[in-house]
Amino acid sequence: MAFFNLRWQDFLDILIVAFLIYRILLLLVGTRAMQLIRGLMIIGLIGAAANLLDLRSLSNIMGRMIGALIIIIPILFQPELRRMLEELGKGHLWKVGSSTQEIDLRAEQLTKALLYCQSQRIGALVVLQRDTSLKDVWRTAVLLNADITEELLISIFWPGTPLHDGAVVIDQREIVAAGCYLPLTEKTDISRWYGTRHRAALGVTEMSDSIAIVVSEERGEIKAAVSGHFSRPLNEAQVRKMCSHYFSHEAKETNFMERLRDELQQQWSGGDKNCLRI
Repeated sequence: MAFFNLRWQDFLDILIVAFLIYRILLLLVGTRAMQLIRGLMIIGLIGAAANLLDLRSLSNIMGRMIGALIIIIPILFQPELRRMLEELGKGHLWKVGSSTQEIDLRAEQLTKALLYCQSQRIGALVVLQRDTSLKDVWRTAVLLNADITEELLISIFWPGTPLHDGAVVIDQREIVAAGCYLPLTEKTDISRWYGTRHRAALGVTEMSDSIAIVVSEERGEIKAAVSGHFSRPLNEAQVRKMCSHYFSHEAKETNFMERLRDELQQQWSGGDKNCLRI
């Protein structure tokens, strides 16, 4: 049989091709290219069905369309192809995950930015994206795809800047977007001291598994929202631990929410009905 005639080089070839496809898909996830790929797959299925059913006119049209795609694809995917080549040049295409130093640096930069905003009474709303994509939130915002730095975050939330009223969405690698407008919670039993930022933080965590961190400019407090509930005000050590846990989730297989509960359970116990119960 042909299967038993396979050489070890064939298995190596299959593994390399599979790895390349996997890494390329990782770069495309969450971008406009994924929608285009779905469209191309639909066109291919229609063409295959037309050939199978011997629909000559439709087969002819689909054949010409697929031929034209050879020219169209580089134009449609120009931003994604450029980003892919940049990642390849940086060596990110071959990385399985981020190094411990990179993870610690991201956590430290976010922590410093939040603490600075707290000390200066600068209002801020940072949403940490997890498994549920927030593409519907940031697709109409200002896309940044920038490194997570203290200076950039502070400049975004600085009073008077064009983006300071919106939220910042962060994933485990970068600042995705700024100036994001989030859905407000529909709860009516929350504290009257909560403003629009706090209501937006509750709203986005009700519709996703994200974590929203709010810095109150009136009270100078930092609170975290998860699953539509707020924590008690966090001190510096708690903020640092939370940021570290979030970014380290990329490098560890243990469940992020379980580690977050275990770490902060002793700190966040209490009877406030708007506090996070973990």
